[in-house]
Amino acid sequence: MGTQGLPDEKSGYRHSIEEKLAKQKEIDDWLPITSARTAKWWYSAFHNVTAMVGAGVLSLPYAMSELGWGPGVAVLVLSWVITLYTLWQMVEMHEMVPGRRFDRYHELGQYAFGEKLGLYIVVPQQLIVEVGVNIVYMVTGGKSLEKFHDTVCSGSGSGSGSGSGCKKIKTTYFIMIFASVHFVLSHLPNFNSISGVSLAAAVMSLSYSTIAWGASVDKGVQPHVQYSPRASTTPGKVFDFFSALGDVAFAYAGHNVVLEIQATIPSTPEKPSKGPMWRGVIVAYIVVALCYFPVALIGYYVFGNTVKDNILISLEKPKWLIAMANMFVVIHVIGSYQIYAMPVFDMIETVLVKKLHFKPTGTLRFVARTVYVAFTMFIAITFPFFGGLLSFFGGFAFAPTTYFLPCIMWLAIYKPRKFSLSWWSNWVCIIFGLFLMILSPIGGLRQIIIQAKTYKFYS
Repeated sequence: MGTQGLPDEKSGYRHSIEEKLAKQKEIDDWLPITSARTAKWWYSAFHNVTAMVGAGVLSLPYAMSELGWGPGVAVLVLSWVITLYTLWQMVEMHEMVPGRRFDRYHELGQYAFGEKLGLYIVVPQQLIVEVGVNIVYMVTGGKSLEKFHDTVCSGSGSGSGSGSGCKKIKTTYFIMIFASVHFVLSHLPNFNSISGVSLAAAVMSLSYSTIAWGASVDKGVQPHVQYSPRASTTPGKVFDFFSALGDVAFAYAGHNVVLEIQATIPSTPEKPSKGPMWRGVIVAYIVVALCYFPVALIGYYVFGNTVKDNILISLEKPKWLIAMANMFVVIHVIGSYQIYAMPVFDMIETVLVKKLHFKPTGTLRFVARTVYVAFTMFIAITFPFFGGLLSFFGGFAFAPTTYFLPCIMWLAIYKPRKFSLSWWSNWVCIIFGLFLMILSPIGGLRQIIIQAKTYKFYS
């Protein structure tokens, strides 16, 4: 008699498991990272270009002026090689366990370091990078809009008075105008739905980079150009060097969204997602090289140590071209903001639905995303120190997630033989990344302090 309940118990248990799995699938189909897996290899190419070639490219000539020719070229080339290697590792690790996909950076971290520790190591760093990028891009978008407005105005003046046809508008308002676009775009559900925005952004990044170095060539080497370090004192030179390392680290920050981008590509045992993903990455890295190296080297060659922290500010003529380049930056940064915001939306929505048991509804998504965009806008308006922010965030969080966390995971999971090529190359990347992480925030913080002395809130 006592055994009759067993089949019922078993079927009840099976039923509850099936119910749980169905609920889990429903949530996964709703979350932005896992809701659509229909991306093609070229989606990977332009998502990666949009994620990587940010406004950071415009500060590379300035970074060169703080590093000097030898160290500058070495750091640029080394960063390109190391980050391509660590990106390859991330692509390989996405599906290293048969039948399982690590769709998010922190899921890979949990597999490498353990459930709890993996979360504690990866999530704070990934959030600092993504939220940090979103804040910096709010500032960049606002300032580029302002530069566009000022350039068009100074060009449209009739020569009377200051030659300006328009009234001066606060940077704060331009940041708000830029943010207004995101209050709309942030409600696109997932990566595939922003692919059009991302493609436009990728094309723009190549366009404004070309304008930046092309206009520099046209302008020609400036009279009395100097390539000596910017600072005159030894401490100044050292801190500038540190800060420039952060600028370079910031320029190579696409790794934070690479697993999430790969999660949108379909995968079967015969055709794993790493094939199309890697093809897209290679195309993206060629575009990165075409954007970064000419801008950094030609910009520095033309202006020397007088180049501004955004090369478009140094280039004042032809006015229509510089105005256009600034508008391209705005369009590019709109796409970049969305690429970096999507994993944050995914984290916020996962916590709300899985931990706090909210129903996965459109209203929940609307409120959560609107609050996030408003938060990044508020911080950007309060602290718009563009250059200092780049090198501070660049070293503090970009270096680990881009330069050495993938290597540590690779060593933890694959355990390559001691002193083998794989072992050595990973340790070289880890040491270089640690060096970046420790030194560049020091330089960035010093720049923020110097700029903050003369800064008025909400000006």
